Formats: sequence, structure tokens, C-alpha cells
Amino acid sequence: MSRAPLMPKATAVWLVENTALSFKQIADFCNLHELEIKGIADGDVAAGIKGLDPVTGGQLTRSEIEKGEADPDYRLKVFESKVNIPVQRSTAGPRYTPVSRRGDRPDAIVWLLRYHPELPESAIMKLVGTTKSTIAAIRDRTHWNAANIKPVDPVSLGLCSQLDLDFAVQKAARKAGKPQAPDAEPARTLIPAAEVAGTAAYQAAAAAAEQAAPASDVRDNDKEYDADSVFAKLKTLKRDDDQE
Repeated sequence: MSRAPLMPKATAVWLVENTALSFKQIADFCNLHELEIKGIADGDVAAGIKGLDPVTGGQLTRSEIEKGEADPDYRLKVFESKVNIPVQRSTAGPRYTPVSRRGDRPDAIVWLLRYHPELPESAIMKLVGTTKSTIAAIRDRTHWNAANIKPVDPVSLGLCSQLDLDFAVQKAARKAGKPQAPDAEPARTLIPAAEVAGTAAYQAAAAAAEQAAPASDVRDNDKEYDADSVFAKLKTLKRDDDQE
């Protein structure tokens, strides 16, 4: 199935009224059912829709229509533009906040100013979707509702996620050069597979440790003793004791 044109029903209306294409050809081109095209031709479907010319819209060529009219089995193809139209990306700005939660933003701003004073205004704006003037009014307690504002975690209010908040706090701490607390617990990580008994990695590590045993231990285990050397050593030890 080919890519459908823009406004497929309006395009189908124009093709029914201005061409000799079959219902199946129009249905395949517009990604509609053949019965819908028949209903458009009978006036039962899309009665109030104005036809859209796909030729002037750059979605179909006149030669393509002529090919379809000459061959009922021919499938029309949407004209692909050779000009690469750049996709406009949204610029980074304040986060959109639903209307139902906009009344909670002052509480979240107070919480961020109290418990994370290292956060810059730009980070607070992105987290809760506010403006610099609102932040300044809340900080200076000149906000029109300053008497009723209370600090509330923005994560619990649903204004931002915990990951976004942690990332903003860590980024602000790095910029400020704030050292990590010395008594902070190290981050918990998964136990390596080589330390878990019964796993293939554990067995491979044990075999490697056995192969890496000191060569001196192997020499001591393989050393052979004969009777003459043993008695000679004993005589030497006895002579030393007599001299003492």
C-alpha cells in the first residue's frame, strides 16, 4: 500500500469528478475502501466535502492520471518531491503545564527555591514550566497569592519526573563545584557474575586462579626426598647441638 495523499477523501472527490479512473484505482491511491469511492460517486459519502486537486497540490502528475485512465490495472503513485524540506524542530523552552495543574506551580517553585537553591532560574523554568517574573515574585514574596503558597515537591504534583529533577540537581551541583558528601553511601550495583557461585563465570574465574598458582608451591609439592639426604641433614643438626 502506497503512502496516502493529504486529505484523501477530498482528493478522492476530485478524482471521481474530474477523471475517468476506476473506483479501485482511486481507492488504492487514497488508501480508502472501494465502496467508499462508490458512495462518493453516488453522493452518499462526503457530500459536503470540496474536492482537492492533487495535481496543483504537487501530489500527482497529469501524466500519471493519463496512465491510469489508459490502463485500468495501473496503480497510481504519489509524487515524491525531490526537494528536501527541512523539518523544523521545537526549540528548548519552558515545559508545557496542563491548565488543571498550573495553580500548583507556585508551590513547586517555593519547594525548589528552599531545598535546591543551587538550581538556576532556567532549570526551574524548564522543570515546572514557569517564567522568570513568577520566580522573582515568589522569591521576593510579592506574588499575589504569597500568603497561601506552601512548598510541595513538584514530582508529587506531577509537574516533572523524578529523573528530570535529579538530572537538573546534579547538573547544577557540577557547575557549582559542590563536592559529594563524604559519608554518602556508594551507589548500589549488581554483583558481578564471577562472584556468584554456580555460574559459568564463577567456574571460569576459579579455574584461572588455579592455573595462576605460584610456581614455588608447585615445585615444593613435586620435590622428592631420598634417605641419604635426610640422614645427612639430621647429622648436621645434631652436630650443631653438641657444639652449643
